[in-house]
Amino acid sequence: MLGAIYATFAALTFAMNNAAMRRGVLTGTAAQAIALTVPLGGLCFLAMAVFTGQIWSISSFPFVAACWLAAQGVLQFLIGRYFNYEANRLVGVNISAPIVQLQVVVTMLLAVVLLKEEFTVLQAIGTILMLGGSFGTQLHKTSKPESSKPAASMPPDHALKAVFKPRYLPGVICGLGAAVAYGVAPLLVRAAFESTPVKNVIAGGVIAYAAATAVLVVLVLLLKPFRQSIRVVNRNSATWYAAAAALVAASHGFVYAALAVAPLMVVVPILQLSLIFRIFLSQLLNRDYEVMNAAVILGSIVAVIGSIGVSMNTDYLLEALKLPLFLADVLRIRLDVGASRPLAAQDAIISACCLVAATKASTIGDDCA
Repeated sequence: MLGAIYATFAALTFAMNNAAMRRGVLTGTAAQAIALTVPLGGLCFLAMAVFTGQIWSISSFPFVAACWLAAQGVLQFLIGRYFNYEANRLVGVNISAPIVQLQVVVTMLLAVVLLKEEFTVLQAIGTILMLGGSFGTQLHKTSKPESSKPAASMPPDHALKAVFKPRYLPGVICGLGAAVAYGVAPLLVRAAFESTPVKNVIAGGVIAYAAATAVLVVLVLLLKPFRQSIRVVNRNSATWYAAAAALVAASHGFVYAALAVAPLMVVVPILQLSLIFRIFLSQLLNRDYEVMNAAVILGSIVAVIGSIGVSMNTDYLLEALKLPLFLADVLRIRLDVGASRPLAAQDAIISACCLVAATKASTIGDDCA
């Protein structure tokens, strides 16, 4: 029960982080956001490491593990965040979040290809649902009518309400970039901890944030536009960026607390609720700066269901659902190359395919070919 509560708070604070960041990029830029959130996030992780006593274990990380963690920090906290924040700025959280959530699919596919992990029919269905739900949020696009009053004569908030129009193509591209970066990052963490005798995750986070902060400092020193962008950040954006940094650090803390007292199969599905929380928080904080329609709501729900199917252990999920034996055997079939498939499962999938084919032949005629 306690683990479920921690996981729920983790999902909620993840969603609050997105809502806060959305408010920040309304009057700021993605470059300004990472310039503030990365160092602040590193300080939060450093404080957690001191509080938990893991700070002293940093020196015990092998050099190779530290390199993997440094690469993960740069990829996730700099590259992934930049694309994520830019997608938030271009299309809003309601549109970008389901796209970024495809990181689960990226991680799973890479694990199957590179680490030879299993890939079942259930996970394939979950992947299809995630893809369909994520891109389904792009349907029935509507834009808010612009006010006849010039934006320059309005207060900042009212001007934003009048001129905000989602830029779908660059927003989706940035969302996919974030999904790829976030999807690859867990594999780097896994590579790091495989060569580490003691799995001190908070200490590992300090290393990752330190590397990201170091690269950020180099970028600030080398790129003049980056420096100029940081100099002109306004107080409103800076406040929301600071809140986002604190919230994302808190969410990570809740995740670690949940995993410490509850099994992964309980924590992972609850974390997917962050996508639903984002919708409600967007309506609460960013109603005038978000796209909200039936496609967004339905697509987000479908993406959550798909992410649960992808991320959870197939046997655990099927046992919890109490599905008929025939259907459970079909969903358990492994699709990854080289997987051994039980004869009963093969018979089940063949029968299912024959049934689907017969149904299509009787209803849509030549289309079944």
